[in-house]
Amino acid sequence: MTEKTFDDLPIGDMHLREDRIDGVDVYGGIFLNMKRDQVRLPDGKTALREYLTHPGAVAVVAILDDDRILLERQYRYPVAKACIEIPAGKLEPGEDPLWCAQRELEEETGYTAAKWSYIRRIHPVISYSTEFIDIYLAEDLSPGRSRLDAEEFLDVFAAPLEQLLGWVESGEITDVKTSISAYWLDRYRRGFIQAKPVS
Repeated sequence: MTEKTFDDLPIGDMHLREDRIDGVDVYGGIFLNMKRDQVRLPDGKTALREYLTHPGAVAVVAILDDDRILLERQYRYPVAKACIEIPAGKLEPGEDPLWCAQRELEEETGYTAAKWSYIRRIHPVISYSTEFIDIYLAEDLSPGRSRLDAEEFLDVFAAPLEQLLGWVESGEITDVKTSISAYWLDRYRRGFIQAKPVS
């Protein structure tokens, strides 16, 4: 049997849709809320879906004048390890994503950027969260003083793209936004894709 290609699939998503019938709030936290919905499946049967609502976030691929990328090491409690990541942070209610990216870069690293471009939106955990991350490219950086939140502890450092890609390939970096951004930056520098200037 030959597997179908993408072009062989039905057009649209109506044959796959799950429609909400009812739902309850299971838990309300500081910024995450857990919901449990009853949905109608495409075959008419019903099922339960549990998921977290998230306000969204931003991440920044910040490039120094020597072409190294700004990175952070931060202890991530859920996975019990210090992880290498690009700068990032969650959106405040009603906050513009570009402004949030600019704020997070300065607060976490002390750097500001004269040139900003939009890379893309990703959904890091599509199976159980509404979270999205808008990723930006920051260039023409100027150093300054960081202003970390009271409960925030991290190391800021820089590494060349080749080292960043090596850490992704070896499994040293497992963070999805950083892995996708490393792949994007490699393709960008090879001239295969473009960024969309926003400032």
